[in-house]
Amino acid sequence: MKLFVTGGGGFLGLAIVRQLCARGHEVATFSRGKHPALDQLGVTHFQGDLSEYTVLKRAMAGCEGVFHVAAKMGMWGKYEDFYGTNVTGTENVLQACRELGIRNLVFTSSPSVVYDGKDSEGQNESLPYPKKYDAWYPQTKAIAEKRVMAANDASLKTVSLRPHLIWGPEDCQLLPRLFEKAKAGKLRILGNSLNRVDCIYIDNAVKAHLQAFNQLLLDPAPVEGKTYFISQGAPIPIAELINRLLATGEIPPVTKRLPPGIAQLAGRFLETTYRIFGISTEPPITLFLAQQLSTAHWYDISAARRDFGYEVEVSLEEGMERLRAWVLRNYV
Repeated sequence: MKLFVTGGGGFLGLAIVRQLCARGHEVATFSRGKHPALDQLGVTHFQGDLSEYTVLKRAMAGCEGVFHVAAKMGMWGKYEDFYGTNVTGTENVLQACRELGIRNLVFTSSPSVVYDGKDSEGQNESLPYPKKYDAWYPQTKAIAEKRVMAANDASLKTVSLRPHLIWGPEDCQLLPRLFEKAKAGKLRILGNSLNRVDCIYIDNAVKAHLQAFNQLLLDPAPVEGKTYFISQGAPIPIAELINRLLATGEIPPVTKRLPPGIAQLAGRFLETTYRIFGISTEPPITLFLAQQLSTAHWYDISAARRDFGYEVEVSLEEGMERLRAWVLRNYV
């Protein structure tokens, strides 16, 4: 098949592209920048912004399925920038699917779309969207996820996946920032560090996306118009996860602690200050980040197991060994 991947040069997008190419598919990708790794794979890469509908539609022409992975991530920025990529961009992808007759789409969402700043342990996809969000990223991703689920019908089959804290070799997002902050002595453990969170190794996240797409092709009924949590299926204390990731780069563990209440107050204060003075750089801590670091948030993945056969292939231990080998070759 000829398949289309938005955000094909990113961490997850590139890993999906590689697996699709390995399976013999023709792949076209779309992102704002140039990516030598895509050139090496021999895929057709289009540069552009998701808000540019004409450019996007031209890139999607001739494709038979879509993995919509691209998103504007982050804890800080302008609402219109998040909305333009995450909402308008998703609406454009859906419209192009309609006009081009593309029948299957897998959307990469996030568990943060149902995060309300409080502990959430073992809940499933019936968890409602919160009435209020403390960051633009989860708010706009929630709008986009709703658009994707509502778009499902007889002519376009859609499914949404919610991976959380994707990590592994070639991570260009989480790991570099974690290493940088740790080396600068800017990391703190919030609270008693026992709050557990979900995470997912990159190969497992890719596997879930491919399985969900195959389910749409073979028998969409179990998954169409639905959204699914995917993870390692074994929540881990966030302090342990952070320190195990740091250990792959031979960086000492974080031991300094900060009360969650103080961190959240600092986040509110800094956000207000940055807005008042028009500071565009990201604050050292935001309210949303403080909440994420100090609360438990892990979810039941039995629906993904039941509906499209998702199972963890690479364990946490094996994944950490693979990551350590990659980090030692590229960082240390």
